[in-house]
Amino acid sequence: MKVSVVGVGYVGLVAAACLAEGGNHVTCVDKDEDKMDDLVHGKIPIYEPGLAELVKRNVEAGRLVFTTDLSEAVLNSLIIVLGVGTPSAPDGSADISAVLAVAEQIAELMDGYRIVVTKSTVPVGTHQKVCDLMAAKTDHPFDYVSNPEFLKEGSAVDDFMKPDRVIIGTTKPAVMEIMKQLYSPFMRKSSRLLFMDPASAELAKYAANAMLATRISFMNELSQLCEACDADIEMVRKGMGTDSRIGDAFLFAGLGYGGSCFPKDVRALAHLGDEQGIDLTIAKAVQAANVKQQRRFARKVIDYFGDHAQQTRLAVWGLAFKAKTDDVRESAALTCIELFLDAGIQVKAFDPEAMGSTRAVLGDRIELGDDAYSILAGCDALVVMTDWQEFRSPDFDLLKEKLNKPLIFDGRNLYDMKYLAKQGIDYHCIGRPHSSLAVCGDST
Repeated sequence: MKVSVVGVGYVGLVAAACLAEGGNHVTCVDKDEDKMDDLVHGKIPIYEPGLAELVKRNVEAGRLVFTTDLSEAVLNSLIIVLGVGTPSAPDGSADISAVLAVAEQIAELMDGYRIVVTKSTVPVGTHQKVCDLMAAKTDHPFDYVSNPEFLKEGSAVDDFMKPDRVIIGTTKPAVMEIMKQLYSPFMRKSSRLLFMDPASAELAKYAANAMLATRISFMNELSQLCEACDADIEMVRKGMGTDSRIGDAFLFAGLGYGGSCFPKDVRALAHLGDEQGIDLTIAKAVQAANVKQQRRFARKVIDYFGDHAQQTRLAVWGLAFKAKTDDVRESAALTCIELFLDAGIQVKAFDPEAMGSTRAVLGDRIELGDDAYSILAGCDALVVMTDWQEFRSPDFDLLKEKLNKPLIFDGRNLYDMKYLAKQGIDYHCIGRPHSSLAVCGDST
C-alpha cells in the first residue's frame, strides 16, 4: 500500500519505518527541514534500539522517503497517518491543534478518497472534530480511523512488529478490511486486531496508560510505608506479583514515572473527566503521588547533607526517564537534579544516550562527563537515577576509590543491600531497610 506518515517524532518515525519494513511504500512528512535532511542522509534524530538499521534498510530499498511537502504525500497515498504531537496545554488537556491543522491541510489537498488514521494520543471526541473540519473543507469522500499507538520507548520497534494488540477505531467494514491488510505483515501468528468505535479507541489509550501509571504510583506510596515499618518493598512486590490476578509488570518502586506519555495522558484523562462533570479522583491522586515521590527522593538526598548541601558535589548516573532511550521529557532524574541545584548542590552526570537532550534542557548548569566512572572523582555520593543495564553491576572497588566517601543513593533499587553493606558502602534506596538493618543478625 501507499502510506504517508505526517509528523516524524518517536511515534511517526517508528511507525513509518515498520510499515515500510512490512512492504508498504511510505512517505514521511515533517515541516522541520533540518530533521528531514538529516534523515535523508541517514542521521536518526532519536535513539531507539533497532530503528537506525530499519530506516537505513528501507531507504535503500526505496520503500521509505522523506519530504517536507505535504501535498506530495497526500496526492500519492491512500492512507495518511497522523503522528504529530499532542502536548499538554496549561490546563492539563491535550493540545490537538497540530492534529486539526494537519487534517485541514489534508482536506484541502485531497483529489479523491483518502483514509486518515490518527496514531497520536488524542482525547475522546477528536474523531468527530476532525471529521467535521475535513467535511467542511473538501467535497471528496474520506474515512477516519482512530489507531492509537502502544509503543514503549526503548522497545518501540519490537512493540510495533510484534504487538500485544492493535486497536482500530472504525465502524465501517470496508475500512476494517483495508486496515486489516495494512497490519497483516505483523499478524502472521495470530490476529491481534481489535475493532471498535473511534470514541472507545481514543479512550482505551488513555485508560491503558493511566492504569500503568496507577500501578507505579501505588508501589511508590507503598515504598514510603515500607520505610516507616522497616518492611522491604522488594519482598512486598514479589508477594503481590506472584498473584496471577495482579501479575508482576509495573510493580517496581522508584523515582516515579516520566517521559512523553504517562504524565501527559494522566493529566489529559483527569481534565477530560472534569469536562464531562466526572471527578476522576484516582487519576488525580496518581498525578499527586508521582510528584510527591520525585520530591521525596530528592529531599532524602538533600537532607542527608543538611547544612553542608552547598559544599556538596553529586555524581548522577542516568538522565533519561528510562533506560534504552535518550528522552528526558518529564524525566524524574532532571526533576531531582533541579531540586539539587536549588539547594546549592553541584552535579556531575552521565547517561549512555541522553547527554545531548539533557544539555538542551539544562545547558551548563551541570557538568556532563564522558563515562560513568570519570564523573565520580571529587564527588561526595553517587545518585543512580536510570536503570541502564551498564549501571546494574558496577565496579564497586573503583567506585569507592573515586568517591570522597562510599555513599550511594539508589533511585531504582538496583543493588543488593547485604553485599554493599559488607563492602562498606553506605547504601540508601527506596522502600527498603537501610543497609545497616539488612545485615542485622547475619553472622556470615
